[in-house]
Amino acid sequence: MTPVTDEPLRIAMLAPVTWPLPPEGYGPWEKCVWTLTEELVARGHKVTLFAAAGSRSSAELVSTVPHPFECWPRAEGQATARLDPASGLLVGPPDLRAWEQLHIATCMEAVRFGTFDVVHSHLHVHALVFSRLIPCPMVSSLHGAAWVKALHPIFDRYRDQPYVALSEAEKQLKPDLHYVATVHNGVRLEDFPLSTEKEDYLLFAGRMSPEKGPAEAIQIARLAGRPLRLAGMIEPQHEEYFNARVRAHLDDKWVTYLGCLSQRELAEQYRRAAAVLFPIHWCEPCSWVGIEAQASGTPIIGTRLGYLPELVRDGETGFLVDTIEQAARAVDRLDEIDPRACRANVEARFSAQTMAEGYEAVFRRLAGRTAEPAPRELAGQPA
Repeated sequence: MTPVTDEPLRIAMLAPVTWPLPPEGYGPWEKCVWTLTEELVARGHKVTLFAAAGSRSSAELVSTVPHPFECWPRAEGQATARLDPASGLLVGPPDLRAWEQLHIATCMEAVRFGTFDVVHSHLHVHALVFSRLIPCPMVSSLHGAAWVKALHPIFDRYRDQPYVALSEAEKQLKPDLHYVATVHNGVRLEDFPLSTEKEDYLLFAGRMSPEKGPAEAIQIARLAGRPLRLAGMIEPQHEEYFNARVRAHLDDKWVTYLGCLSQRELAEQYRRAAAVLFPIHWCEPCSWVGIEAQASGTPIIGTRLGYLPELVRDGETGFLVDTIEQAARAVDRLDEIDPRACRANVEARFSAQTMAEGYEAVFRRLAGRTAEPAPRELAGQPA
């Protein structure tokens, strides 16, 4: 569709406040927001980024909370609630729910009294309640939030609002929402240089949780007779799983846990790995791991779930499998994969530029900047 005007869009970008932008290590939603924001600014758009203090951006930055939630000073974050005799007040740890509400409200007040064309929310249901109360449309990227069934009643209340899915697979999690586009995550290609020289080890990168499959990655590597490196964060609710299913199998030679790596450290692991194992057990919407690995010229061996069939060209940029045994056999076929084909796949479909173009088209349509007016429900109004 040909735009009526190429004038810059005025975009209010509502980021999560769990990690700073850009995140140094973990922070997939924050990575999406920062990458997209930088690309939109480079394309000439006027972006106002609402994020936690400590974030960096070439956009106009509005710091809404004093610290990212995962970086809150330990002395405050772990304080015990108690009565302060001097003031007579209850003191204790920060109320993060209240801070998040202030974060959203700061953005919505700016939108209500400003001249924005569109709001782009990355806070799944938390900002939806404002979507019919502001003078411009708000579009929400889901980031897998519809996987949480407890959130479905909120989505049901606002199912008419515009949503962007990160993959066609993500739509399966809540198919009755009003999806206006599918826009995959896109990487900054310069951050993940192509390498055609690979070492012998396999890599698993991601949260150490059952649905991600680190225990299955260990089984695959052992069957294939290859060393395995694991990298990723251990969340408190998954410590028992990690200790029983992963830590118990660690050794210095065959299975190594590298911890939660920085972006630069992880890029180096991608570059050198023979393959990245992706034995997921859930409808992964659009993990950065697979895209970043492919950008580095590294093939994926993963289950036929979630967005992987959209990313991996079976037999060309990796292998899609249904069992641990199939995955182990696929390791023996890695010499069939040309790293340049993996890179070309990302350059064509999963770059930051492609992601920005996809969202820009959505924003222009919602803002009425196309030859065809946006439908009423796309303009932030109830159908």
